[in-house]
Amino acid sequence: MAIFFTADTHFGHLNIIKHCRRPFKTLEDMNETLILNWNACVNEDDHVYIAGDFAWRGGLENAMQIVKRLKGIKHLAIGNHDKKFLKHAEYRDQFAQIDQMLFVGLEEGRTIVCHYPMLSWNGMERGTWHVYGHIHNNKDKENPAFAALMQMEKALNASVDICGFKPVTFSELIEYNKIFKRGGYHAEMEVNT
Repeated sequence: MAIFFTADTHFGHLNIIKHCRRPFKTLEDMNETLILNWNACVNEDDHVYIAGDFAWRGGLENAMQIVKRLKGIKHLAIGNHDKKFLKHAEYRDQFAQIDQMLFVGLEEGRTIVCHYPMLSWNGMERGTWHVYGHIHNNKDKENPAFAALMQMEKALNASVDICGFKPVTFSELIEYNKIFKRGGYHAEMEVNT
């Protein structure tokens, strides 16, 4: 059993391709690539912690088809675009855990998973990690909060837009964030199509 992290997949959301400069021509191409990449690294008994915004548009039936195709035991930290589908019990049943914040015990230390990046979190002075999404590949250099976030070693962005469009292990998450915090973004990442 392995543990993976991801965020901001936005299954079913056509405009996210343009907004985040994703290298996909169509919504179907994006959805299928994300599914193939996910299933190429995740096994059925692995745990995947999703830091929000799993699916947004495309209807409940489409979201259900996608979530059922993905391997692993899925845990969802609720993002701002998740609420629509979470009203449906059959969709909620696809996740082992759903909450605003999730807590994961790793060899590297306790980890808090939340959709929103935080500048302060419980246990940070004792080495607790924070895995987030929401900002995708955005680094608003004019915003002092973003500048502070980029300096925080234990705050890790799990967005697919900076993590090769796939769930990643904790050590991979650290490496992708080193690139992101140095100014890199998805164009430098491998896309398995």
